[in-house]
Order: sequence, then C-alpha cells, then structure tokens
Amino acid sequence: MDSPFWQWKTMNEQPRVDYEFPNFVTISKIFVFLRSKITAMRIISKKTLVKYYTAHPQSKLMLEDWYEKTKKANWKNFADIRATFNTVSSVGNQRYVFNIKGNDYRLVVIIKFHPSHVLIRFVGTHAEYDRIANITSI
Repeated sequence: MDSPFWQWKTMNEQPRVDYEFPNFVTISKIFVFLRSKITAMRIISKKTLVKYYTAHPQSKLMLEDWYEKTKKANWKNFADIRATFNTVSSVGNQRYVFNIKGNDYRLVVIIKFHPSHVLIRFVGTHAEYDRIANITSI
C-alpha cells in the first residue's frame, strides 16, 4: 500500500490520505482575508477628472492626488474615508463631498462600499457647488 497511486496493482487499492480537506468555514475565512488584502476602490470615471483639470490646470495636482489615494484605498465605511481624507462630508444617499485644494474645489462622489466602487458625480468650484439645489439627487 506504500506504492504511489500510479503503481496500483489492483483496482481495489485506494491511495493513502495523510491530510484532511479544510471545511467550508475555513475556506470562507481565507477568502474574506485575501479579498480584504487585494481589493481597492474602482473609480468611475477618471475621464471626468481629466476633463475638468484640463480646463482648470490649477486643480490637476490635487485631483490626481485624490485619485491615487482613493484608488489604493480599501474603504468599508465612512470612518475609513475620514481616516484618508479628514475634510470629507457625508451628505446622504451614499454621496460624499471632498474639499479639494483648500476648499477651492468640490468633488461629489457616490461610494458603494460593496463592491468597492466610487462614481464621480460632480467636480467644480465651491461657488458652482453652492448652486446645486439638491445634492442628494445628482
């Protein structure tokens, strides 16, 4: 019985198993752990930022900085966002407002924590942001 499986003499012999398969709970815990390590926020769409900072070059550096930090983030709740950007505000309906470049610009996004998506809804100056009638509907 110590022979490798390819050298079985008869069909009745079975290979020796020296290990146990992990149960479903163990596999689930491993999957959750790995997913938490490899996920990052998916930003939809960077074209909106590029279009804005092409027209307003003074905002480019700060918007690119926001993009890079957000892309690498692994946010699960508002506290995680606040840890990355301390000037962020939650305005309801899954919308968050980021102050960019010392409050010169505002960025409004929708954040879906599961499956880690950020949807850019508005980029503009503080004055343009003030003219929005209902921020929770944009």
